Amino acid sequence: MLNEMLIHKISKDLNFSYFANKLLQWYPQNKRNLPWRDTQNPYIIWLSEIILQQTRVAQGLPYFEKFLKEYPSVQDLAQAPMDEVMRLWQGLGYYSRARNLHQCAKEVTENFEGYFPDNYKDLLQLKGVGSYTAAAIASFAFKERVAVLDGNVFRVLSRYFGLGTDISSTQGKKEFEKLANQIIPENEPDQYNQAIMEFGALQCSPKNPDCSICPLQKGCFAHKHHLIDQLPYKAKKIKVTTRAFLYHHITCGEHVIARKRGPKDIWQGLFDFPLTEFSNPGEINPEASQLGHELQSFNPTIRFDSEKTYKHILTHQKIFSNFASFQIPEEHFNALEQWARKNGYFPCTRKQLEDLGKPKLIVRYLNDKK
Repeated sequence: MLNEMLIHKISKDLNFSYFANKLLQWYPQNKRNLPWRDTQNPYIIWLSEIILQQTRVAQGLPYFEKFLKEYPSVQDLAQAPMDEVMRLWQGLGYYSRARNLHQCAKEVTENFEGYFPDNYKDLLQLKGVGSYTAAAIASFAFKERVAVLDGNVFRVLSRYFGLGTDISSTQGKKEFEKLANQIIPENEPDQYNQAIMEFGALQCSPKNPDCSICPLQKGCFAHKHHLIDQLPYKAKKIKVTTRAFLYHHITCGEHVIARKRGPKDIWQGLFDFPLTEFSNPGEINPEASQLGHELQSFNPTIRFDSEKTYKHILTHQKIFSNFASFQIPEEHFNALEQWARKNGYFPCTRKQLEDLGKPKLIVRYLNDKK
């Protein structure tokens, strides 16, 4: 019933100019002062958009500043070692973004002579650049009339125009894309895109927006029909998997045994410790770990804090992890190194470990150990 009413509404008279002009009037008075705004440098725009994907501005801003200081140009980023890029990204999450960031920088440097393509269609060909990021770069840097669509835009359009199609569906994305590109003005596509995203972030917020001060209240379908908390509509449920890790923190003098995480799992390209995965958090036990049994030959001192469980939430996974500490006498270092390399691990000094990119869960554990 809800969807039928909303679909009926969207087909009626829509005043796009009024909507766009209100946002363009609101934006200069309310926008946040952010370093990637008021620039047409496509590298800076691209860098900010990749970092801010699925990341709050407050969290992403320090990373943006660090990356821009370390890599002032796309060529500098392309020439950087991958491990160095991952280290700088540490703690930001969604690490595939960092790998794609590095690959994209290489593509721009090698295939486009260090210049980003100047249009939406060609930008889409770059690694890690989807429709949203391509639209942002094309409109902000080159003033191409192409609409951005992120969570903030979905919310503003859905509520104001009464569009109730599922935003996670293919049909929904097509409908919103069509509507967004009908609205965007020809003379200020860059400012309009910035305005509608900022409006969704600051004014038309997901929960409890202050409609009493909203400049679009008069024409807002959701406000008129008391549907603010029901729009936008999203039917898809994300299936969340629970995983249970036992990390083996193996030390021998100044050395720590580490490993580089491979493809087809979380945290690809980051460094952590040897681990055993259990069926559920309640089963985590060093005595049931094959790795623990193998380490017995090195006469370790073992400590396991069963009360200290580290929890890390990802989009599709909940990670519960405990740590067992294995302190190996230094006379066993050569044999330990042989065992480590045979099993895909390697020894490094504590200082070297500090300089490697690590999952946030590992960083929290090491900070607790200080």
